Amino acid sequence: MALARGRRRERGVDYWPGFVDALSTLLLAIMFMLSVFVLAQYFLSQEITGKDAVLNRLNDQINELTQLLALERSNSQDAEDIIASLRASLSDAEAENSRLEQLLTSGAGESQAAEERVGELTDELASERQISQRALSQVELLNQQISALRKQIAALEAALDASEQRDRESNAKIADLGRRLNVALAQRVQELNRYRSDFFGRLREILSDRENIRIVGDRFVFQAEVLFPSGASEINDAGKAEMKKLADAVIDLQKEIPPEINWVLRVDGHTDNIPLSGTGRYRDNWELSSARATAVVKFLIENGVPANRLVAAGFGEYQPLDEADTMEARSRNRRIELKLTER
Repeated sequence: MALARGRRRERGVDYWPGFVDALSTLLLAIMFMLSVFVLAQYFLSQEITGKDAVLNRLNDQINELTQLLALERSNSQDAEDIIASLRASLSDAEAENSRLEQLLTSGAGESQAAEERVGELTDELASERQISQRALSQVELLNQQISALRKQIAALEAALDASEQRDRESNAKIADLGRRLNVALAQRVQELNRYRSDFFGRLREILSDRENIRIVGDRFVFQAEVLFPSGASEINDAGKAEMKKLADAVIDLQKEIPPEINWVLRVDGHTDNIPLSGTGRYRDNWELSSARATAVVKFLIENGVPANRLVAAGFGEYQPLDEADTMEARSRNRRIELKLTER
């Protein structure tokens, strides 16, 4: 190149290389300026962005301060209203104070009486407090007594509940025992009726040939003339023969009746309504009927019938079979009745 330049110098001055160098230098300078501008633009934009954020924060703070200022203004207005109200109240209080001072000035004489009344009321209050204290003590004692009574009532209620439970159980047991007893009694009555039927059946067979012996309901009826002389209680020979048959039948029947059936043969004596003469052995028909029933019982005992299975009763003339006032009715009413029953 130096050779070329040398040659150009030799031919004449050549400006183009200098122009190219200058243009290159200018381009480099322009590019440098552009780079600096771009960097400046970048930094400027960053600075503007930061300032915008700060400006936004400042705007937000300004808004908050504006709201606080409005709130303070509102509070200030409220405070002014309160101050105005207080001033009005103060004015009213001053007026009331003036009025009270006037009343105090005019009522100085009454103050002494009021103080004395206050003293009396204070004494009464102290007395009432003492009474109230005693009353509170009594109330506390009563509360304790009530608490003890409640405990006793609770214990009694518990005992009552237990007793009622036992009563219910007892009632159930009693009802069950009652049912059992009724069944047992019904069975015994049935058995007794069966044995009574057997007894009556046997007596019918033994005594069926006697006209003076009748069956009335559930009883055998012996006419008194068959067994006793008139007005007497000694069994005659014919009566003893009939009673011996009766004793043998009772003894045979006793062997068949179970021991748990508590039976008796009741012997009832009856007379007519003709009063006895005072010269006889017996004073009235009561004694005669009882003596005849006792004589039959004793005869049966002598012939083997257990004494605990016999009962003697005298009815006099007060349970007649025939109410008619005739000799035939009186004859029917003079009788000895035998009834097998449960004791």
